[in-house]
Amino acid sequence: MISPKSAAANYNESLVPAYELPDSLVSSAGESVTSAATWRDQRRGEILKLFEDHVYGHMPGPFEGARMELLEEDRHALAGRAVRRQTRIHFGDDGNAPTMDLLLYLPAGARSVPVFLGSNFNGNHTIHTDAGILLSKSWIPRNDEGGVVDHRATESARGSNASRWSVERILERGYGLATVYCGDVEPDFDDGYANGVHPLFYQKGQTRPESRQWGSIGAWAWGLSRGFDILQQDNDVDASHVAVMGHSRLGKTALWAGACDERFAMVISNNSGCDGAALSRRRFGETVAAINTSFPHWFCDHHHTYNDREAELPVDQHELIALAAPRPVYVNSASRDRWADPRGEFLGAVHASSVYELLGKQGLATEHMPDVDEALLEGHIGYHVRTGGHDVTEWDWDRWMDFADRRWST
Repeated sequence: MISPKSAAANYNESLVPAYELPDSLVSSAGESVTSAATWRDQRRGEILKLFEDHVYGHMPGPFEGARMELLEEDRHALAGRAVRRQTRIHFGDDGNAPTMDLLLYLPAGARSVPVFLGSNFNGNHTIHTDAGILLSKSWIPRNDEGGVVDHRATESARGSNASRWSVERILERGYGLATVYCGDVEPDFDDGYANGVHPLFYQKGQTRPESRQWGSIGAWAWGLSRGFDILQQDNDVDASHVAVMGHSRLGKTALWAGACDERFAMVISNNSGCDGAALSRRRFGETVAAINTSFPHWFCDHHHTYNDREAELPVDQHELIALAAPRPVYVNSASRDRWADPRGEFLGAVHASSVYELLGKQGLATEHMPDVDEALLEGHIGYHVRTGGHDVTEWDWDRWMDFADRRWST
């Protein structure tokens, strides 16, 4: 996300405009949705298509002809505590075709392991200092952590984002961790969609997506599903218990991936803000206009027509969260991350709860925003607002794993 200082943003709750949210349980024909069958067979598909048409764009299915290659395996990684596997998907046989690498850690000796899968910002090698992780050869943006020269990774970048991944802690608690670099799928800059996976799906004469076709967030979500394809074929992974998670723009991506791909058994959104878990109609912190101006490639082109017109959107973000139902979903905020609108993220979870209740699951346990560092774990929607800023911490990971322990043990 861009800095709050770079755009005029409202941080005054009294200046939030009056708004009326779309009702998740009223069909496009104006009829009340009163049964799980009607949600499943009709209303869910209507909402999904609205997000495809107006926010994220329509994404294609898997790439025909993709092939997987096991690049490396070490069954005694991290001083014997882990199995490490690195698998590459080739999207075509042309030497210039895009590829995506998935890094997987599993607890040593474990079988049928539940796994957290998430995208990272700067290459798989940044999540841990482990010298066995292959150094990314993809384009990488300049970043505050360093280790990038001419948009390419150097050895000094190893472990530069390790504080966000808590690898050892995850393994100690019996979970696996898988990650892919979002830039393998689509570089995070406005290149007119000339690189990455978009050109694989262009029709003859096409040079960029049509107005309602996928942007970069759609591409990154598509990449997470291809990561699931790899995990699904791993005999040591419990593919029925794979959680998709993401932070910031990749938190938006995780929510969209979980909405589009119901194979994911849990969805986790961390500090995802505008066009993530936060209600757009609040216009608090980052807005649709701010995000589309700074990152015009993230969403479908049609989404730009809603700049400063959030009230005209036929959906809002509580409905994106509801698309995960009845699967568990966890939304979390940070107390100093006002740009992402913590209250708006909480309200997104609150207003998604009606769908969970229709499907026989408890949604969020309360409509009252919890105290800072208090986690709501009782329902199928979890939430916390953590002390601190725009980041991922071990405390966040512990709460997500607490939530997974509860939801996946029953």
